[in-house]
Amino acid sequence: MPQTTETTPDEHFMQRAFQLAEYGRGYVSPNPMVGCVLVAEGDIIGEGWHRNYGGPHAEVQAILDAEKRGNEGLLKSATAYVTLEPCSHFGKTPPCADLLIDKKIRKVVVANHDPNPLVAGRGLTILKNAGIEVKSGILAATGHDLNRRFFTFFTKKRPYVILKWAETADGFIAGAGGQPVSISNGYSSQLVHRWRSEEDAILVGRQTVVNDNPRLNVRHWSGISPLRVVLDRNLRLPQALHVFDRSQPTIVYNYLKSTEVPETPERYASEPALAFAQIEKGEDELSQVLADLHKRKVQSVLVEGGTQVISAFINAGLWDEIRHCQSLSRLEEISGVKLSGNAEPIKGIKAPVTSGTLVGFENIDGDLWKYYRFFDSQVYD
Repeated sequence: MPQTTETTPDEHFMQRAFQLAEYGRGYVSPNPMVGCVLVAEGDIIGEGWHRNYGGPHAEVQAILDAEKRGNEGLLKSATAYVTLEPCSHFGKTPPCADLLIDKKIRKVVVANHDPNPLVAGRGLTILKNAGIEVKSGILAATGHDLNRRFFTFFTKKRPYVILKWAETADGFIAGAGGQPVSISNGYSSQLVHRWRSEEDAILVGRQTVVNDNPRLNVRHWSGISPLRVVLDRNLRLPQALHVFDRSQPTIVYNYLKSTEVPETPERYASEPALAFAQIEKGEDELSQVLADLHKRKVQSVLVEGGTQVISAFINAGLWDEIRHCQSLSRLEEISGVKLSGNAEPIKGIKAPVTSGTLVGFENIDGDLWKYYRFFDSQVYD
């Protein structure tokens, strides 16, 4: 007989907290996505999630929800299921650990400890010292996967890097000389724009800007456009290109000059800025870029560059995830070039070589998307 794995009550309510946390994707960085469920006598009496950067945290929202439902009297007997350790410091909002104590919550169950040095176990210690029962590590792997950008930011001291490209059935990413070709279909394009809305920054190299003149914004999905990151080492790109239109925050990394850039999250800037950041020529240029983005609190980067830029990230080991689309059509079919029997094979730019561990795939109307991860051995609880 097939074996079934029963879900414990703690796991059941934590799974609901994860569902709530997901609603904050694309809106809360550099904060983590957090959901909170308040349970008394086996029933949910309130729930909430962190909705936007600078706004109330999940615990606050859940308590407000409980009070709105008329369940304030049940808080003293309630268990709070929170996807991440409650904060213990004053930031844009007061400490959530203090709020849980003030409301006399009986028990707090969390998936993960917070890797932020400003918290790092202090939140749970404060709760324990106040006499609140604490339990941690419930569905910890799921919690880490949910906030893998947040964990990478603090443990690796760089943004979480996602490499994305589409290639033809015969392995080309572009036509001869980098000529743009439309490889993926409209449904895949919509998916990519959703991904853009979920990440802090989008990065391309100079040649992609020259060949495609991309806007690098979110158009086919609702959400916030990412910070544009352009690698233009010698500042040769014409200022008339879309990346310089100041429609969204943009940083150009180069060898020649720097301009002042606020360290607050540029993605939420009310007045999009165009800035230049100088890097030193050398083998660690990508590391310099990621270190600078880390300093600016950028937690994730979607790399949509060409083969040269993507391969550089792969070869340097500076990536965490690959999202790779393969079309059913060959380059000659997509480009519309008809070859005679004696013609030379069509020329184009070969796609990067994929590496990592395959973790999933999906077929989107003929486009085969494959997803890879670069795993390390660290365990988070």
